[in-house]
Amino acid sequence: MAYRTVIVGTDGSSSSFRAVSAAASLARATGATLVLACAYLPMKESERSAAADRLGELAYKVSGSTPADDALRAAREHAVAAGASDVVLAAEQGDAVDVLVSLAARHRADLLVVGNRGLSSLAGRLLGSVPSGVSRRASCDVLIVRTTDGR
Repeated sequence: MAYRTVIVGTDGSSSSFRAVSAAASLARATGATLVLACAYLPMKESERSAAADRLGELAYKVSGSTPADDALRAAREHAVAAGASDVVLAAEQGDAVDVLVSLAARHRADLLVVGNRGLSSLAGRLLGSVPSGVSRRASCDVLIVRTTDGR
C-alpha cells in the first residue's frame, strides 16, 4: 500500500523531530503529502507565566499558538532535510490525541506517525499517553517511532 498522506505529531522537542524525520522519509519514499501537526492549549498570561517558570524549556507547550507555529517551522526544517517536498503545517488548539485524530480524519491521512515518548512512563501508564491514545482512536495506520531510549 502506498501512503498518499502522512501526518506526524510534533511538540517541538528533539524526540518529536525524530518522528518527523521518520515520517518525512516515508513520505518521500511514497510520494505522499506530509502534514506536520502540533496541538496547543492557550492559557491566561498569569497562568502561562507561572507554568513557564516551572516547565523551563518545555514552557512552549502552554504558551499558545505562536510557540506551536515555531515548533512547526523547526519541524519543517527536519522534514525537508529528510527529503519531504510536499509539506503542510497544522497548529490546532486542543488535546494532542484529539487534534491528531481529527487532523488525520480531515486530511484523509493513510498513516499517522507519533513518537513513543510517554509509553513507558508512570504518568503515561496511569493517565494515558499520546501514542497509546492515537493508536486506539485513529482510523488509519499508526506508526509509533522509537524516539526515546526507554531509560
